[in-house]
Amino acid sequence: MIVGALDPDAWSGLVFSDRPGRGFGLRWAVERDGERADGADLLYLVHDVGPHDPDGTYARVAFDTDLQFGRRDETPIVAKVDRRAGLTVEWARTATGAIMRATVQFAGILELRGYFPWDWTGEWKVKTGTQESGLCVLCGLCGEISWTRPPDTAVADLNEAVARFAVSPGDAVGICVFTTENTENTEKKPDASALDFEFRRAEQAYQSRRVASEGAWRDLPDSITNNLHWMVALQPEAGQRYVPAGRRWIFPRPGGGRDHWTIFAWDAFFNALELSVESPDLARETIEAVLATQYENGCIPNWRGRFFGTRDRSQPPVGAFCVWKVVRRAACTVQREFLAGVFPALERWHSWWTADKNGRPRRDGNANGLCEWGSDQHERRESPAPWENPATGRQRAGWESGQDDLPNWDDAGWSDESGTMMLDAVDLNSYLVLDAECLGHIATELGDEAKARFYRARAEGLRDAMNALLWDEARGLYLDRHWDGRRSSRVGAANFLPLVAGVPDPPRAQRLLETLLDPERFWGQFVVPTISRDDPAFGNQQYWRGTIWPPTNYLIYQGLRRYRFDEAAGTLAARSVALFLDSWRTYRLCRENYDSRTGEGGGHRYQSWGPLFALLGIEEFADVTPWDGLRFGSLVADGTTALRRLSLAGRRWDVRLGPDGLSVRVDGAHLLTSDSPIVARHVTLERKAVTAEITATRSTAIRTSATISLVEAGTTQVTVPLGRP
Repeated sequence: MIVGALDPDAWSGLVFSDRPGRGFGLRWAVERDGERADGADLLYLVHDVGPHDPDGTYARVAFDTDLQFGRRDETPIVAKVDRRAGLTVEWARTATGAIMRATVQFAGILELRGYFPWDWTGEWKVKTGTQESGLCVLCGLCGEISWTRPPDTAVADLNEAVARFAVSPGDAVGICVFTTENTENTEKKPDASALDFEFRRAEQAYQSRRVASEGAWRDLPDSITNNLHWMVALQPEAGQRYVPAGRRWIFPRPGGGRDHWTIFAWDAFFNALELSVESPDLARETIEAVLATQYENGCIPNWRGRFFGTRDRSQPPVGAFCVWKVVRRAACTVQREFLAGVFPALERWHSWWTADKNGRPRRDGNANGLCEWGSDQHERRESPAPWENPATGRQRAGWESGQDDLPNWDDAGWSDESGTMMLDAVDLNSYLVLDAECLGHIATELGDEAKARFYRARAEGLRDAMNALLWDEARGLYLDRHWDGRRSSRVGAANFLPLVAGVPDPPRAQRLLETLLDPERFWGQFVVPTISRDDPAFGNQQYWRGTIWPPTNYLIYQGLRRYRFDEAAGTLAARSVALFLDSWRTYRLCRENYDSRTGEGGGHRYQSWGPLFALLGIEEFADVTPWDGLRFGSLVADGTTALRRLSLAGRRWDVRLGPDGLSVRVDGAHLLTSDSPIVARHVTLERKAVTAEITATRSTAIRTSATISLVEAGTTQVTVPLGRP
C-alpha cells in the first residue's frame, strides 16, 4: 500500500493506492470570510513545511489562512515570525490505513473532500446513510473514513464526497482511514485523545531516528528532508513514486489539463542525491523513475510526462555521478543489484550524445571531438506546452543545457544541418567527461573491467580535447569555442565545471580558482552568479542571467573539493547554506534561485533541487566521492554544529565541526577527534586502526580511544590505532 501526499495539487491531503491504476484521495479545504482555498490554492499559503518521515510514520504541514485566498503567484511572501498557522494538517500511517487530523485557528468552514485523482474511478458513499458515521469509497480498494466529531453536512455522489465542519479557533477534526479489499470493517469511531496520543508517539519516534543537527546549522538536515519528502508524488499508472521539479512543475497534457506527472532529467538525479540523506529507498525509486523516461534511442528527455515528452533533446548528463554517490552513501547489498539494473540505461544515455545522426555524431556537429547543445528537428512533435511550439532550435538547445537563457548562448550560431549550436560548450563536455568517468567506476563495481577501461579512455580523450581546444592561456579559463575558432567572451559559473570533471592540471586549476575568487567577477557574499559580475547581462538577474542556482553551486563545490581547494570549498558551502537557510528560516520557502546582489530568493517558491545548497553543508561534515573516498571535516568552521545519525557508506555517523576541530563517532562509538579543523580523506576503518589522509593548516593532534597522533601542517597519510589503550 502506498500512502502519502502524492497528488501534486493536494499538499493538504493523502492518496491511498494498493496497486497501479487504482486508489482514492482525501484532502482538506477551507472557507472563511467568503473566500475558499482548495487544492493548489493552498500551495501559496504554506506556513511551515514540517517533518515528514519517508515511510509515512508521521508528517505535518501548516498553512497561513490569514493571507488572501486565490491570488496564486500574487500571494505576498511574508516572514513567519509572529504569525501563526491557520490550518495544521498531520497524518500518520497505521497497520490498516492512516490517521489524519486538521487543527484550525480561524472561524469558518473546514471541508474534507474525498475524490479520485488522475483518471482513477470508483464510487463514494455516506456510510450507512448517516453523516455521523463517516464515508466509504469503493474502487477495487475499499476505504472507510470515520471522524472524531460529526460534520454539519456530508454528501456523496459517484465521483466525490464532501463533509463540511463549522469550526472556531482551536478546533480539531481527526479522521481514521481503514483500507481493505472487502467492505467489512469493524473499526470503531476514533477517539480524539487516542488520536492525539498516536500522533505524539509517531512524531517522537521519527524525531528520535531522523538525521538531526544542533548548533549554528541547527536545522540544516530538516531543510533538506522536510522539503524533499513533502514533494514526493506518484506516477499513477505505474505505482511509482518520484520527485517532480516542484509541485507546480506538472506540464500540460494533449487535449487540455495537466499531465499526470512530469519528470525533468537532471532535476530528478539531483533530487535522488538529496533524498539519499535520509531515504535511500526513495532515492533509488526516483532514479528508476527518471531512467524509465528514456526513449528507445537512448535519450533521457529534458522533460517527460505520461502523455508527452521532449524527444528532440535531453538535459545535462549528471546521472552516473549521482547514481554512484547514491549507491556509495548506502553501501548495502541491494545496491549492487540496483547498479546492475540501471547501468545499461546510463550507458545508452551516454552513447546517445555522440550516436550517428545523418552521418555525423548527434551533438558534435563540426566533428572535432567536442559536443554542442542541440535539438533534433526530426524528433519534434506538436507539444501541449504552448511555449514549446514556436521555439527556435537554438532556444530548445538552451533548454537542453538546463541553463535556458544563459548569456553564454546569446552569441552562439545555429546549424540547421547538424541541429546544434555552433559552439563547443565547456559545460556539456565537462558533464560528458564526468559521466564517462563515473560509468567507469560503476563498471568496476560490477566487475566489468573491459568497460571500465573503455570509459576511462573515453573520459581521458575528452579531457585532452578540452585542454587542446577550449583552454585560453591568456585568460586562464576554459571558454566556449565558436566553430570558426573564436573563443567566447562570456564567462559564467559553468566555466568552472571542468574542475568537477578533473580536466585541468594543477596549475590550470589554480588559475580557475583565482578567477572564481575574484570579487569583481564571481566571489562575494552571495555566490556563485551564473554570469560574471562584469558581464553586461549580470544586471538582468532574471532566471539564468546572473542569479545563483543550486546545481551550479553544488558542482563547483565538488570540483573545489576534487582539487583540494578546501578553504574555498568550505567558504562556498557556508555561503550557500547561509543563503538557503535565511530564506528557509524567515519565509519557510525552498526557492528556485537567488539574486546574486541581494540574496533575495526568486523563481518558484518550492523547487525540489533548492536544498542542494543545504546538501553542501551536510557534505562539509561527511561525503563520499570517487576522488576522495570517504571524507570528513572542513577547514572553514561557520560556528559549531553537531550532525547526528547521518547514514553514509553503510554506517551511522555523528560528526561535530567547529573552530576547535573535528569529532567523529561511528555507530555510537568514538572514532577520532582533532584539536583544530582538519579534512580527513580516504578514511578506511579496519579492525584495530583507522587510516586517512589528513589535511591541516597547522600542527594538530588526532585522538582516538587508543592513542594521540600529531600531524604537521599540510597533508599527511596516517594510520591511527583504535581500541582501548
